[in-house]
Amino acid sequence: MTEFYSKFQESLLDKDTFSITWELVPGRGSFEVAQEVVFSSAEEAVKGGKVHALTITDNPGGNPAISSEMLGAEIIKMGIEPLVHFTCKDKNRNQLESLLYGMERENVRNLLVMTGDYTYSGFRGRSKPVFDLDPAQLLSLITEMNQGLVVPTFKGTATLKPTHFFAGAAVSPFKAVESEQMGQYYKLKKKLDAGAQFIVTQLGYDFRKIQEAKMMMETLGYGNVPIVGNIYLLPLGAARLMNRNGLPGCVVTNELVDVIAKEAEAEDKGKGKRLERAAKMYAFMKTQGFAGVHIGGHGMKYDDVEVIIQMGEELLPKVDEFVKEFDFSQPNGWYYFEKDEATGLNTTTPTDRSDKPSAGLGYKTFKVLHHSMFEKKGFLFGPMRAISRAIDGSGMEHFFTRVEHFMKVMTNECMHCGDCALFDLAYLCPMSQCVKNQRNGPCGGSYNGWCEVYENKKKCIYVRAYDRLKSHGAEDVLGDYQVPPIDFDLRWTASWLNFFMGRDHSAKRLGIMPPEKKD
Repeated sequence: MTEFYSKFQESLLDKDTFSITWELVPGRGSFEVAQEVVFSSAEEAVKGGKVHALTITDNPGGNPAISSEMLGAEIIKMGIEPLVHFTCKDKNRNQLESLLYGMERENVRNLLVMTGDYTYSGFRGRSKPVFDLDPAQLLSLITEMNQGLVVPTFKGTATLKPTHFFAGAAVSPFKAVESEQMGQYYKLKKKLDAGAQFIVTQLGYDFRKIQEAKMMMETLGYGNVPIVGNIYLLPLGAARLMNRNGLPGCVVTNELVDVIAKEAEAEDKGKGKRLERAAKMYAFMKTQGFAGVHIGGHGMKYDDVEVIIQMGEELLPKVDEFVKEFDFSQPNGWYYFEKDEATGLNTTTPTDRSDKPSAGLGYKTFKVLHHSMFEKKGFLFGPMRAISRAIDGSGMEHFFTRVEHFMKVMTNECMHCGDCALFDLAYLCPMSQCVKNQRNGPCGGSYNGWCEVYENKKKCIYVRAYDRLKSHGAEDVLGDYQVPPIDFDLRWTASWLNFFMGRDHSAKRLGIMPPEKKD
């Protein structure tokens, strides 16, 4: 790949620079007030010279807004780099690839790759969520494009010219439940393995959890990858919204809401305290070895950014004095590392995870059937492979497919994708039981183990999978390998036939080759 560094990339990789990004949230329309505010803010940031990149959100809250990619192309002409939120919620893999080619030509190369909010509104009703790729898969695409994507042609293959994207990903260390938090870390590993070049944390106000994110990067063997902390200038209204998970993934505890409510009684409505809190977070993250901070806040001005930076730098020698002010832990919240009572932060000793939850009868039954039918040593593997070879392409294939589909609808609400991921997720289907169809780990929006869309109704599928696998010490398999996106050529076909005939992703991963052609 031709060497190319964006200014934002240089700021993150330079050990002597603390990188600053400022988040701007465009709204719906082309020339509305929200867009004019974005451009006027960009002008101020260019003049001020303190910000290394402007973060542009992508259809925030699952609502339509001006394209972050197009807005980024406009902003770069103003003399400052954009960091574009590049999400999977509204675009299929072809559209994502197309946009990447366009952004490469426009020199828009800094990307924060994320799952994206679940769709909320749209023209004449809620729009259809897409989620064709997940962040790990999208990062793999970007990595291959940076290396020179190999594509099929009529004559064989061709290698495209390398792109120059600097692509990062997000992680939340702020989950309250062990199974929920470990799902985040397993997916973080997959994102890093796929080529994420930096990591940005989700929003929370618990210093111990913020430190945990940095420590987990080192634990996973990626301590050299820059990590950026998330700071939000938090007013009372936003605090209450986040407290009830109104912005999925952002964690504000009851105790913090009470503190902010009291501060709001002041003459300045608490703004001074908000700025001070943000500055303390800045100072703490810098002393913890974060490469930079991502600053946001509804309605905040560029002057507020400069105040946070100046106050944060002044507070660097005093961090130890206010660490315990940020003990906003969630009720019965789980941490990966044991607590250091003296500092209020973490020790380097991992929390004991040796307990084994009980597995249900359904999971145990699936496990026995899987071992018998789909593992090469299973006593039914040979017969099933022979039956599949006899049925594949015959008049019996349609009947076989319908029988399989009926059985899997009864047990797993099967969506008939033909490229089954039950093997990868403790016999739970991510296509029918995850609203975002995540095949490589949970999104960041779950709350206390519940799906962000069906809170208190449906548990996050990765919470369930973790508990199932942990019952026999196999939970680490959730971070072992990347599950590829669905091959839609296999849709509405029998996944059992696709497995035994060597066509689906599980067969390819396990080295099950197509049988020799019939005479």
